Amino acid sequence: MKQVFINLPVEDLDKSLHFYTELGFTINPLFTFHDQKCMVWSESIYVMLQSKHFFNTGKKKGLSDTKNYLSSSFTLPVASIDSVNEIVANGLKAGGTEPTPMIDEGFMQVRTIEDFDGHAWGILYLDMEAFKNKKNK
Repeated sequence: MKQVFINLPVEDLDKSLHFYTELGFTINPLFTFHDQKCMVWSESIYVMLQSKHFFNTGKKKGLSDTKNYLSSSFTLPVASIDSVNEIVANGLKAGGTEPTPMIDEGFMQVRTIEDFDGHAWGILYLDMEAFKNKKNK
């Protein structure tokens, strides 16, 4: 099976663990240690929350300031617009921020939530039938 492991440096592992759990991730204890928490979105998508020290061990580059500068962003597709709204609402209650208003293209809605370290997640609902119809016009 093909999988994606996304490694994210975070300032406070416990705070980040709570935030990602509120978004709907679950903890995988097999890959979870003192300096790293493995968060599972699906069988294919894992997010490795790592202390900044652990993340940067052995590297010669400094860490990006993701709170103040754009970096990578990630998108998580969900089954409905209600799921988009629920996930973002839970993330906001857990201390995240919504840096931009929702994008609504009719066939697609995206809301962005940022964690405490500025890592951005687009929560996306895409109506494939409406998208196909729009594309074929």
